[in-house]
Amino acid sequence: MKLHTQRWITGIVVVPPLAALILYGSCLLFSLVITLVIIWGVFEYSTMIFKKDQYLEKTEGMIIGLCVPLAAFMGGVPLLSATAAFSLIIVFLIFLMRMKQERADFTALTKVVFGFMYIPFLMSHLILLRHSESGITWIFFIICAAFLGDISAFYVGRSMGKNKLIPTVSAGKTVEGAVGGIAGTMLGCVLFKIFFLHDLSLMHAITLGFMGSIMAQLGDLCESALKRTAMVKDSGTLLPGHGGILDRLDALLFLIPFVYYYRVLVIR
Repeated sequence: MKLHTQRWITGIVVVPPLAALILYGSCLLFSLVITLVIIWGVFEYSTMIFKKDQYLEKTEGMIIGLCVPLAAFMGGVPLLSATAAFSLIIVFLIFLMRMKQERADFTALTKVVFGFMYIPFLMSHLILLRHSESGITWIFFIICAAFLGDISAFYVGRSMGKNKLIPTVSAGKTVEGAVGGIAGTMLGCVLFKIFFLHDLSLMHAITLGFMGSIMAQLGDLCESALKRTAMVKDSGTLLPGHGGILDRLDALLFLIPFVYYYRVLVIR
């Protein structure tokens, strides 16, 4: 009960300044805040995944975590993609120069690459969205979908959940909760379309809600798998009742690029 209360208190404290940033903050300010969030997320990821003496891998992640969102702000999709591609090449070259055995261990390399693709690259699509037409409205669309989906999944799973979804990844998530999350996200998308996105068709709103919820829940499960592998309960302690930044970004990391590319490639 105490943890549940902390979750709501943290949400009440964080939401107003976040909404003000989205509504009134410039693109530059918004991008800088998102960059800071990304860097902190990379820090949490590195703390979970890498050993204490793997300073180079942690440093690589932090530098790339800074460069990728700045590339999204300065050059859009082309520069974002180029930065991600050349980051991979540079990380690989550094790995080659440090090889000391004939049989190379690619574990650390793959962790670095996954880390900067998972957090900086995916999250930077929020900066791309902010720069697009009606970007502010679409950011609130994502937040609304994620919030209602998360709330619905939590309460439906808590009251009706009996069948475990993937117990080896997350012991608390249930099939019933997942279905509740899909229903809640679809409802949130349809309501948002009715009140704010009048040009969005009902079919697109339903599709975004259904597929977006699946993406969000996959993002949640992915982060749960990372924590299970690292044998930690939360990615950090920054947000009382919620854990770390990654514990709040987990669903958004998959949902944001899905909505961005659906809008660019399908809705246009």
